[in-house]
Amino acid sequence: MTTAILLCSDLDRTLLPNGVAPESAEARPRLRRLAARPELTLAYVSGRHHSLLRQAIADYVIPPPDFAIGDVGTTLYEIHGDEWRPWREWAEHIAPDWAGAGHDDLAALFADLDLLRLQEPEKQNTFKLSYYTPSGLAHDELLAEMQSRLAAKDVRASLVWSVDEAADVGLLDVLPASATKLHAVEFLMARRGFDPTRTVFAGDSGNDLPVVTSGRLQSVLVRNAHPEVVSEASRALRAQGLQERLYVARGGFHQMNGNYSAGVLEGVAHFLPETEAWM
Repeated sequence: MTTAILLCSDLDRTLLPNGVAPESAEARPRLRRLAARPELTLAYVSGRHHSLLRQAIADYVIPPPDFAIGDVGTTLYEIHGDEWRPWREWAEHIAPDWAGAGHDDLAALFADLDLLRLQEPEKQNTFKLSYYTPSGLAHDELLAEMQSRLAAKDVRASLVWSVDEAADVGLLDVLPASATKLHAVEFLMARRGFDPTRTVFAGDSGNDLPVVTSGRLQSVLVRNAHPEVVSEASRALRAQGLQERLYVARGGFHQMNGNYSAGVLEGVAHFLPETEAWM
């Protein structure tokens, strides 16, 4: 059996202690020890764009990754030192879903929907159309209307809705159907030969649900994950008989509280017990 391990983790409020819950002081130092192991390949999977990914690594002193999946799965980078190389094969893989339509073409489809407010230009890209919505929005009806309009244009898209609790705002991303975090992680695994039994994904929010609820990967939700996300993930995996593929951090691992990086480490050790000695 291969010893190679792939850890794929969301950043904001998963590895990064930028939510309202307290952080365990030992968590990030232990994460850095784990990431230094030659057996471990580290991939960050985030809604952040390139510059904000790099800023987070510097600001929070987290380990530099080997790969970065950004913009909610629409960009993929292979990293060598300070060089971030866009993986062009990934862009070519997801492009057909939008049937030749561009970002601005799709934005025009939704211009009359008052509940949507375009996010800043730096949070958009060729294959990512992003909006703010009210945080308490009953969003199912809105998403159904958007999907109807996209289908009429033969556009295959994923609509990913989550909540930024700190800013009290909803986040809605329109992505190529093949460009979810799940597809990007599986693309990376396939191209680099990682075994699913040696791969762990960690997250906390709604845009991590496509990975967690798929049942195709061992997944961790940190203790500070939104309760609705935990409930939905648990329900979806029970329905598939795959509840053993989800671990929800409880705290107590090495006297840490299970929030943020502490929860990621707790989950990695649950699925891959030999890693505990490396932390």
